[in-house]
Amino acid sequence: MEVKIGVQHAPREIVLESDLSAEELEAVVAAALSGKAPLLSLTDVKGRKVLVPSDRLSYVDLGEPSVRKVGFGAAL
Repeated sequence: MEVKIGVQHAPREIVLESDLSAEELEAVVAAALSGKAPLLSLTDVKGRKVLVPSDRLSYVDLGEPSVRKVGFGAAL
């Protein structure tokens, strides 16, 4: 699932692909926004870890679940 994170005072958003479900991602983000966790910590599909201080979050956009495309074009 694609995740876009807006950070205060940062010119660009952070974009990563996560193996977590929408419900799991929502729980992690909710814990960070409620103050239960001082950091929003996510790991992408390549193993890269992203840490954002909870008080610096502007927004978190949870995209559609990604479907791997095989071949040169998408078949309809």
